[in-house]
Amino acid sequence: MRLLVLGAGLQGSACAYDLLTQDDVEGVTLADLDPTGASFLPGDPRLRRLVLDFSDHTALREAMDGHDVVLSAAPYYFNGDLARLAISEGLDYSDLGGNTDIVFEQLDMAGEAGDAGCTAVPDVGLAPGMINVLAAETTRSLDEAESVIMYVGGLPQHPHPPLNYQVVYSLEGALDYYTTPSWIVRGGRRQRIDALSELETLEFGELGALEAFHTGGGASTMPFRFEGRVDRLEYKTLRYPGHAHIMHAIRELGLLSQEPVRVESAEVAPRDVFLACAKPHLTFPGEPDLVALRVVARGTRGGRPTTLVYELLDREDPETGITAMERTTGFTLSIVGLFLGRDVIEEVGVFAPDEAIPADTYLQELEDRGIRVRSSETTG
Repeated sequence: MRLLVLGAGLQGSACAYDLLTQDDVEGVTLADLDPTGASFLPGDPRLRRLVLDFSDHTALREAMDGHDVVLSAAPYYFNGDLARLAISEGLDYSDLGGNTDIVFEQLDMAGEAGDAGCTAVPDVGLAPGMINVLAAETTRSLDEAESVIMYVGGLPQHPHPPLNYQVVYSLEGALDYYTTPSWIVRGGRRQRIDALSELETLEFGELGALEAFHTGGGASTMPFRFEGRVDRLEYKTLRYPGHAHIMHAIRELGLLSQEPVRVESAEVAPRDVFLACAKPHLTFPGEPDLVALRVVARGTRGGRPTTLVYELLDREDPETGITAMERTTGFTLSIVGLFLGRDVIEEVGVFAPDEAIPADTYLQELEDRGIRVRSSETTG
């Protein structure tokens, strides 16, 4: 199979790296305005680098020609158009998602995808993506699911105050999640709740205490589909203790607002200033990261109260330098691309990840890459 990876940042590079480890991959095209990619990419003759402007639809169609699957690690705001173009070319498609409104726009393309005989699975990364597949699988494993709580955090292995956080994906994206209300299900009904709210503390093995709080985006479309099916469903972000309190104060002071304010003779958006000031203090080249994940589902099976738990603690690969965030996010995108190319996902149309991705096969693919998701069950 031949796959086109759009976006040569860290996640796109990790996706391309993983695809090139597979014997049945004939070629990978890595496309971006600067398609250099990350230093860990191999000098593989199957890898082609292509200079491409994602806003140029004519060039995109030309780039898609000769490929079987299109995978987008581009900024989320391109994904609606990218999915539509891939479907119009009759190609399977997946992306890292991250914006629920765009995912609904893509889901509305199901008829076009069906007519074209292709499959699109957007919103495929860590969260959303992996976490949703695992959460949905817990509900299938219970006779009746009552609650599903999802927790995910990308964290530094060696935290630095005051935020005890380092940029492991996109600081801009993190700020969106801190300012966008989160969709949840409570009492069987869908509702919105303030980001950074309902702080709780979890013990997370060797990491000790972590804090968890609501953020937007991670649950993706699940609250819409699971309304009326479960009493409670929600997603929370994990951080080291103290992070949420500081970020809440920064937000309430207006420093994350995108509305311009006048500063002497200039109009500036406070968030732009915050990003410019904070990013250098939250970027630590060469310092390793980790990803912590937990899904807790409660319900009944065989007439007995049952709790199912999935848990992951993954660390940066010291040999390649591929971060835990790249492994769990970029590798998930590549795995889904392989599923599409190998017809592991046979249905045509557009599907959320938890609808289309076979959990058992996906977990085995993660295990093959050294990403170990552990499960446990308690009854009574």
